[in-house]
Amino acid sequence: MKMTTEEAFVKTLQMHGIQHAFGIIGSAMMPISDIFPQAGITFWDCAHEGSGGMMADGYTRATGKMSMMIAQNGPGITNFVTAVKTAYWNHTPLLLVTPQAANKTIGQGGFQEMEQMRMFADCVCYQEEVRDPSRVAEVLNRVIMNAKRASAPAQLNIPRDMWTQVVDIELPAIVEFELPSGGETAVADAAALLSGAKNPVILNGAGVVLSKGGIAASKELAERLDAPVCVGYQHNDAFPGNHPLFAGPLGYNGSKAGMELIKDADVVLCLGTRLNPFSTLPGYGMEYWPTEAKIIQVDINPDRIGLTKTVSVGIIGDAAKVAQGILAQLSDTAGDEGREERKVRVSEAKTRWAQQLTEMTHEDDDPGTTWNQRARDDKPEWMSPRMAWRAIQSALPKEAIISSDIGNNCAIGNAYPSFEEGRKYLAPGLFGPCGYGLPAVAGAKIGCPDVPVVGFSGDGAFGIAVTELTAIGREEWPAMTQVVFRNYQWGAEKRNSTLWFDDNFVGTELDQQVSYAGIANACGLKGVVARTMDELTAALNQAIKDQMENGITTLIEAMINQELGEPFRRDAMKKPVRVAGIDAADMREQQV
Repeated sequence: MKMTTEEAFVKTLQMHGIQHAFGIIGSAMMPISDIFPQAGITFWDCAHEGSGGMMADGYTRATGKMSMMIAQNGPGITNFVTAVKTAYWNHTPLLLVTPQAANKTIGQGGFQEMEQMRMFADCVCYQEEVRDPSRVAEVLNRVIMNAKRASAPAQLNIPRDMWTQVVDIELPAIVEFELPSGGETAVADAAALLSGAKNPVILNGAGVVLSKGGIAASKELAERLDAPVCVGYQHNDAFPGNHPLFAGPLGYNGSKAGMELIKDADVVLCLGTRLNPFSTLPGYGMEYWPTEAKIIQVDINPDRIGLTKTVSVGIIGDAAKVAQGILAQLSDTAGDEGREERKVRVSEAKTRWAQQLTEMTHEDDDPGTTWNQRARDDKPEWMSPRMAWRAIQSALPKEAIISSDIGNNCAIGNAYPSFEEGRKYLAPGLFGPCGYGLPAVAGAKIGCPDVPVVGFSGDGAFGIAVTELTAIGREEWPAMTQVVFRNYQWGAEKRNSTLWFDDNFVGTELDQQVSYAGIANACGLKGVVARTMDELTAALNQAIKDQMENGITTLIEAMINQELGEPFRRDAMKKPVRVAGIDAADMREQQV
């Protein structure tokens, strides 16, 4: 069949149902973007490609449907790097299309030339370059299928002079693989361990959310065993928050109840998780990972099994299928030993933690430091971060999709949100980029227009994404809500400074003359300032009503004091020792 290369490309996108592309328009991609409207593909032109990539991540994580990132070769494509690596560690299947300098000029250092394959080699699960115009559909099809199979971004690189050529081409077939259900022996061994366990605990990761029926299968297994279920760091939506066996998230600022329960486990089923090291760091002064327990790790990627923790049984497979297989092979008496005591222990731990969390209004200072006390004394009428999170919880609809950003105030909120279903919590993940909160919920709202969405960011992180306020107010964009915690500082770094650098605040202070609510109003959106818990709850209630009923995007600037939560990397920091001494008098003038 004769067609142009761009027609073959777009027809392949249609075969895979890819309806949304995110980026900024450029001449190298215009031959295909020109026919996007005819093909039923919407191009969302953001203000910065990095934010566009995070919109793609948010869209796909909220819907389960693949989306595409595309921009001008060179500087447009380099802006995607952070977003693509973020999606990689979020296990998000995305299509990255990178138009390249023309074949005839590659290597000459021409206009907007960059070695784009090497740049993304560590950011994608698969990458391929189109070598001949007649192969464009074949290569694109393979890239998309690899992204789906590995649940990660995959890259197609295409020299820009491949477009507008007439080729004789047949569209390729889509070959779907059945996901593995785990090895027969491994599943039987796991069932035997759980059948004999006195204190079994289930730890759900992102794989449970990504797996079709994963949450339901883990719920059935947990109920059969009366086993508490913890979730990994930033995966609060991997088990129903209203379930009596839900113990909450592990890791940084997570659930103390979950930590106490897993600490006493004799068998832990780690379901759909790579057990990243950050998720099991000590919390609240507690070393909770059960070093003597038998560990069963289930992951779709064999390279992740046993990578960070010693495992007794490793199972390569889809979370739902493996959970169902284990359930079918449990003994008749599985879970019976200590069942009633275990149920009481779970209930008591949850009740105790809920009470503690309610009483946690302010952040503690480490011995020998006084910053948090000084922050309270300086602004005694202002909300603390935890007061703000309690006010937010009073207004968030249970069906809402929320995003979080990297930063001190968002991290303080890790223990608060819970969800009744998956694909509701969009956190930046273990790559930890700032500026994720707003673009992630923008993408989620595009994919789920009938669901309320709320993004959360600290004011430092939000400064990286603030340019998107100039894009999302246009008529074709859906309404959304963004909350910015405003304390005029890079909080995580400032906490490090108080602990290890004697309050030497280098680069931690933000401009107090800037009003994000004012910027939102200047962009034609609605900007609101909230200074008390009641004002914040009321503002969020109104913003969600405006989003869902009136098509109004609202930015709420929540004014909070400068209290600082637990440092991110207590495990990796220590007080420096100065030996030679540094003196400004030693600085020499450069010779120009």
